[in-house]
Amino acid sequence: MSDTRSRTHEDVSGNARALWFPEAGRCEIRTEPLSAPRDHEALVKTLFSGVSRGTETLVFQGRVPESEWERMRGPNMAGSFRFPVKYGYAAVGRVMDGPEDVTGRTVFCLHPHQDRFVAPADMLSVLPEGLPPQRAVLAANMETALNIVWDASIAPGETVAVFGAGTVGTLVAYLSSLIPGTETLLIDPNGERASLAQKLGIAFSTGDIEGPFDVAVNASGSDKALANAIEHAGQEGRIVEASWHGQGLSAIPLGGAFHARRLRLVSSQVGSLPPSHRPRWTFARRMAKALQLLADARLDALISGDTSFAELEQAYPAILSSPDTLCHRIRY
Repeated sequence: MSDTRSRTHEDVSGNARALWFPEAGRCEIRTEPLSAPRDHEALVKTLFSGVSRGTETLVFQGRVPESEWERMRGPNMAGSFRFPVKYGYAAVGRVMDGPEDVTGRTVFCLHPHQDRFVAPADMLSVLPEGLPPQRAVLAANMETALNIVWDASIAPGETVAVFGAGTVGTLVAYLSSLIPGTETLLIDPNGERASLAQKLGIAFSTGDIEGPFDVAVNASGSDKALANAIEHAGQEGRIVEASWHGQGLSAIPLGGAFHARRLRLVSSQVGSLPPSHRPRWTFARRMAKALQLLADARLDALISGDTSFAELEQAYPAILSSPDTLCHRIRY
């Protein structure tokens, strides 16, 4: 290790400030030691992070089932779902020290809300030329939406219903609408989401739908929406459950014409690549593609709010509880 790098370490190591959940329903910003990056690690100064309302609400409220604690661990989270826990997965920052190919670059990392952090360099995704870091906080959501579209096997010309106009559901509908000839309908009982759909060129309904649909995607977190998807799927249609319901039971109506119509119900989860893509795709390739897909400036409409990190401790519960929250951006 060179003397220059050692001096850099002395200058940049010290403390970091991060958002922690000490117990269910409570958060606080803590100061914690920050170690100097070792070989193959990088120090990142955070510019922005994004609050992913659905998953972070389940974590914040302590509703992660114990059976899923290991699978739900974020790549750089700390603590445990038993509490305290540091959680989040949408950080954008500038590499201050690390391997030569990333130092000075603006990157995305699956990391909790923290003003500076050290992470393995191979977990950093360099932003494509021209992608504003302010929009790159959507990368994890876009990656999830891309995985859902792959799991749904949406093909040109098909009719597609997407239930839930949250961040992920809207991005699924956006990607689907870009497939030639596809007729995509975004469905949400919140009529105020119509303007969001209009900005992205997506047809919208508050629930008055006819079908039948070739593909139905539930990204709402609601079992009633899943029942609606089953009801309106066409003969041998594909239904993708993309929500994560956390603890508790969800009612799924498998009576009636479910079997007679030979419907296919599958789950989609971003922690695994679809079987159709595993032989050729890696997580890094998928994330790089998600970042490329954020080039459309219209996607800024999915940023529903903006809060400074210094104010996050007080603002966080209200961000999660507001029905108007899509992706809430944190400034550092």
